[in-house]
Amino acid sequence: MRSGQGALRSSPGPPLMMKKLLRSSLVFAVLVLLALLNGCGPKDSGQKPAVEKPLVQAPPFSADSAFQFVKDQVSFGPRIPNSPAHRKAGDYLIEQLKKFGATVTVQAFEATTYDGQRLALRNIIGSYFPERQKRILLAAHWDTRPFADKDENPAAKFDGANDGASGVAVLLEMARALQAGEPPAAGVDIIFFDGEDWGHDTETWEKIGKGKPANFPLPPGLDSWWCLGSQHWSKNKHKPNYSAYYGILLDMVGAKNSHFFKEGVSMQYAPAVTNKIWKTASQLGYSSLFVNREVAGITDDHVFVNEIGKIPMVDIVHYDPALGFFGDYHHRTKDNLELISPETLEAVGRVLLAVIYSEE
Repeated sequence: MRSGQGALRSSPGPPLMMKKLLRSSLVFAVLVLLALLNGCGPKDSGQKPAVEKPLVQAPPFSADSAFQFVKDQVSFGPRIPNSPAHRKAGDYLIEQLKKFGATVTVQAFEATTYDGQRLALRNIIGSYFPERQKRILLAAHWDTRPFADKDENPAAKFDGANDGASGVAVLLEMARALQAGEPPAAGVDIIFFDGEDWGHDTETWEKIGKGKPANFPLPPGLDSWWCLGSQHWSKNKHKPNYSAYYGILLDMVGAKNSHFFKEGVSMQYAPAVTNKIWKTASQLGYSSLFVNREVAGITDDHVFVNEIGKIPMVDIVHYDPALGFFGDYHHRTKDNLELISPETLEAVGRVLLAVIYSEE
């Protein structure tokens, strides 16, 4: 055995070859293991990628143009259903969408309010690239509440510059941008919902000297006295079997010092879209405006689009941590042009355009 061991020792070739092969095998195994760990690590851990996907170039959004759209709506007067101002404002919206190249559908319908009035309402829909199967739905309400129930004078009427001319203005400017710029990969539908803000308020009805209204039960087919237009559209879509990849609702998005939090119903039905919007806002430098924090849910048009229309929809709406939702202007006469910030309108519009143009 000694001689044999000596013979092996005196012949350096095979042992060295074996060592080299063993060393190479170990190195290869380590490299494979590292590659597997690098490939699987982020997925398993949920860590954020080191390099974020850059934002796709979207058409420019004009703050001045959006502000002018707010002024135009306010100039008609309070857009209370059944009023001349309401009729003129609706005709204006139809005209603007056609001017910006949309295929326009007007969904006329009637609805009864909690105080027994019969309203002539119109949902106004503008469609871009209707041949495209993948669609994004954008919405805002265009009517004004019939009285300033939170004001010192609850019988007063108010301009509704923020509630909801601001959301309509952002969408009109987006319509202009869609016509002027390169088309996105997805089709876009813009809906101006009517009859959102009449609601139910027997206390105010008595305060303004109209006596106690009759206790009308909800009519068949109506789930709430609020959001009449979105309820009607969700049950009677403008196109048979219409659907969208997701929707975004704008409500009170133009006030100075606005803040938009992740609203609870949005996070319940459309968390991925909500997170995408807020991430895009952060990439554009608007993280102080789009606050990355979840708050309670509210009843707004998106509730009925989510629950009845079966389209995941996000609500971008002003939230004040000190006051809760909305602001001290809400349903008051101070909701006028002095409240509106062109910079806030621009921020919201830029974020939405970036989100839409990121779709493939």
